[in-house]
Amino acid sequence: MSNKVKNTALRAGTITAGTALMLLMSSPAFALTRDDGDDPGPGLSVIETLGLYVVTPIVLFLVIAGLVMVTDKSRKQARSKG
Repeated sequence: MSNKVKNTALRAGTITAGTALMLLMSSPAFALTRDDGDDPGPGLSVIETLGLYVVTPIVLFLVIAGLVMVTDKSRKQARSKG
């Protein structure tokens, strides 16, 4: 095995071990234990979740894109020249 292959394998192993260690350290080990002052509130329904995470970003994108198209001056200049 060449030196380059060994270095690549060592680098890949180090990155894999480091990633696994970070994932293990950040795992929610005590997620079922409530902290003082923890008040989660009611959950969202399916409709509320879809509205919040799907519909709202699409509407915001369309509003911003519409405002950009309406206030675009390069099109108006191109029409008046042609």
